[in-house]
Amino acid sequence: MADVRPETNETHHVSVDVLDAAERGGKPSAIALWVPFLQKIIAEVFGTYFLIFAGCGSVVVNLSKEKVITFPGIAITWGLAVMVLVYSVGHISGAHFNPAVTIAFATCKRHPWKQVPAYVAAQVVGATLAAGTLRLLFEGKNDHFTGTLPTGSDLQSFVIEFIITFYLMFVISGVATDSRAIGELAGLAVGATVLLNVMMAGPVSGASMNPARSIGPAIVSGKYDGLWIYLLAPTLGAIAGAWIYNIIRFTNKPLREIVQSGSFLRKPGRNGSA
Repeated sequence: MADVRPETNETHHVSVDVLDAAERGGKPSAIALWVPFLQKIIAEVFGTYFLIFAGCGSVVVNLSKEKVITFPGIAITWGLAVMVLVYSVGHISGAHFNPAVTIAFATCKRHPWKQVPAYVAAQVVGATLAAGTLRLLFEGKNDHFTGTLPTGSDLQSFVIEFIITFYLMFVISGVATDSRAIGELAGLAVGATVLLNVMMAGPVSGASMNPARSIGPAIVSGKYDGLWIYLLAPTLGAIAGAWIYNIIRFTNKPLREIVQSGSFLRKPGRNGSA
């Protein structure tokens, strides 16, 4: 969910028995190129799986066990799940776990477009597997839908999902991509933002903020009512949040210079300059 190491060119991956290209004096082998990427995809699958399993699991357990977790408990579960997973695999894949976040980063040139389809597919697969696991565990009379549905009008839920995802992506851009922020607190800040959004918007729209979070349970349960809201609104909100933060990132530059140079699309240096 948060690209926690965008300012470095380091690639963290397990050691494999492959000769480095520099040592051979030639082009990198196919294995050397694909192994780190596959590690990112696997991290996104498992990260999204555990996120949805914990978050949606708290929903279904609360419904099937006489509201023992309570709504604030559900919000805390979502926030804690995001936080621990960002710290767990953020250094591997960026810990997106969310197609809207991946697409937003790509529009700002902070994530390669060619990797977007694989990331999105991994996130949807992880979410669907998690929803399927919960469906199997709680099948029967307590087979509760763990997806997201508007409780009011579609427009109301659309606007709320846009705003809360904008807020989430704005925070992610601030704490996880700006070199001037305290990067070690990125997971805490992003998790707290998710908690706050769920507390406020959960009773109205379900506080998805994540197309994969809504797609997975919808596929498993075959309920697609209002799904377009949770595909479109979070994606647009995340893109807007990322771009707005990138526009205000360079407050030491005149607006005319930013617009003409397009420098707000570039990664800042360690001192915050373009």
